[in-house]
Amino acid sequence: MGLIRLLHRFEDALIVLVLAGMILLAVLQILLRNFLGMSLTWIEPLLQNAVLWIGLLGAMIASRNDDHISVDALSHYLSETLLRWLAVCVDLFTCMICAVAGWYSLNAVRDEAEFGGVLLSIGHLDVQGWWLQIIIPLGFVSIALRYAVLTVLGVMGRRPALKKKPLVETGA
Repeated sequence: MGLIRLLHRFEDALIVLVLAGMILLAVLQILLRNFLGMSLTWIEPLLQNAVLWIGLLGAMIASRNDDHISVDALSHYLSETLLRWLAVCVDLFTCMICAVAGWYSLNAVRDEAEFGGVLLSIGHLDVQGWWLQIIIPLGFVSIALRYAVLTVLGVMGRRPALKKKPLVETGA
């Protein structure tokens, strides 16, 4: 099993684990409130950060499959050559934006690690905010790297084919 495939499995397992944990914690919080009239104060901030993890893990998974949301108005009217070069430009732009977001979020997480405090306490475990926020630069850098690869493949003429959708979808 290659390193890339192992990374993909890790991403898949992590998003499933985070989602399952969110569901379990939310159900626990509901049960505690409704039946015992109490709640655990650390669950709410943990769930809020888990939403961030789900979003970025989902974006990472979408980027590995080149399945991000896109505006597909031109693909029906452009030649294959123009479409290929448009894809190179879009891939490069996506790579640059995600690299910049990754860089600035890394700086923000570094500042949080240096100056931030405890985000939540679970028993005797104090969870620093940056521990949960580290997914932000990791997610953006991962997406940037994937689109850098797509850019290079596009320039070389070896990018995986773009998915063309029908101009008008017909349903049965």
